[in-house]
Parts: sequence; structure tokens; C-alpha cells
Amino acid sequence: MFPKYGINTFQAIVFNYFTAFSCGVLLFGNEWKDHSIHEASWPIYALISGFLFISLFILMGLSSQKNGVALTSIAGKMSMAVSLIFMIFIYREEVSLLKTGGIMLAFLGVFLVSFTKKGKDASDSIWMLVILFIGSGLLDFVLNFVQKFHLKQLTPSLFSAFGFGIAGLIGLSVLLYQLITKKSVFQFRNVLAGIALGIPNYFSIFLLMLSYKTTGWADSTVLAIINVSVVLLSSITGFFAFKETVNSQKLIGLSCAVSAITILYFANK
Repeated sequence: MFPKYGINTFQAIVFNYFTAFSCGVLLFGNEWKDHSIHEASWPIYALISGFLFISLFILMGLSSQKNGVALTSIAGKMSMAVSLIFMIFIYREEVSLLKTGGIMLAFLGVFLVSFTKKGKDASDSIWMLVILFIGSGLLDFVLNFVQKFHLKQLTPSLFSAFGFGIAGLIGLSVLLYQLITKKSVFQFRNVLAGIALGIPNYFSIFLLMLSYKTTGWADSTVLAIINVSVVLLSSITGFFAFKETVNSQKLIGLSCAVSAITILYFANK
């Protein structure tokens, strides 16, 4: 909706990160403990997360222009394969036949919902899709890994905030360069758009990390259910709010997505 209202997407994203940072600090700042700073490992992962947050966003925008939205969307959504492989093999999670079937249905559902024959030739820019696929999967795994092994004193709520804050600082440096060189013009509407985006953005990451800790499910199951649910909800929203085309392929994909969520849920009962 940003282009429709004349909003500069990059500027909105930068302010979105500072909004997300503010959400974490204002709501959960009381969880800070003085000895958290002496936990040497989490700042490194916050830096990695912040860098991945904004670099993947920029790459997603470039890939959408070069490769088309459909292929870029598939690369981002199917990246959960990278995270699931890491989680299953590194954590040595038990994989049942039922869970395997649920994960396969999840991939099929995401692919069918996202795939379209329309799009530009990706032959010259296929590297963007590869990096986006691996990078997005790596980000999901890093968030899970740090919550599992490196947040002993610092809470997930504050770690999420610091990750967004670092992403905001990186984005701000780029934005200042654009403003100084007059490649971009500042508008206050971009700040408002960033605030509107930043609040749900913060909670999407914070609650993802919290769900790893509180559901009692295998981490790979949590990630699969959340990713497929996002695809399901965004597709339904697209159908009704943005009048996107509904065809048999997408309906089959949505059916696979719902079946995958159901199967993965009962696989952990």
C-alpha cells in the first residue's frame, strides 16, 4: 500500500526499525539486568540479525524489480527449508512420518500459493534469489539458535529490540547518504508509515522467539506452522482486501497449508 499513498518504502523501513526498537525498550526495558551486558555472545548475534534484517529487505526489493515479485516471494517463503534442515540435523530432532508429511505439505502449499507464470527472466539475476533463499533461512535459524543457547540473562524481548535497533542504524546511515547527495527527499509521512509497520514487525519477531520457548513443540514445527500460517493469512487478506485472483492452484495450495498446520499440530500432541 506504500506506493499507493506516495510513501518512500526505504525511508519507512528505516523508521520501522527504530519503532520496533522503541517498542522493545519501552515495553520490556524493566527486564534489563546489569549483568546482561557481560554476556559476551548476544551482542554478536544482535549485530548479525540487524545486518540480515535490512540487507535482506534491500535485496528483496532489488530482486522484485529484476526477477519479479512471484519468484522473489517464493525464494523468501521457501527459505524455511534451510532453517528446518539446520534445526532437524543440528538439534537432532526426532522426525516422525506424520511430521515429515506435514512439512512436505507445507512446502507444497507455500509453492502453489506463491507461484505464478508471470514474471521477468531471472537468468541474469538468479544469484539474488539464491542469496535471499539462504539468507532468509539463516536469519530464522540465528534467531532460534540465540534464543536457545545464548540468552541466559538477556530476554528475547530485548534481544529483538537490539537487533532492530542495529538494523535501524545501518539503514539510517544509508538514508543520510541519500539525503546529503539529494538522491532522496525526506517526508514526514514516511515516519508515520514506519511507525505503523514497526509495531507489528517487532511483535512478529518477539513472539516467534517466545513461541520457541513456551510451546513445548520442536523448534522446526513451530517455524513451519508460523511460516505456513503467515502465507495462509496473507493470501486470504490478498483475496478479500486487494481483490487478488483466486484460481484452482491457489485454492489447492491453501488446502495444503491448512492440512499442514493441522498435521504438524497433531504430530506434537
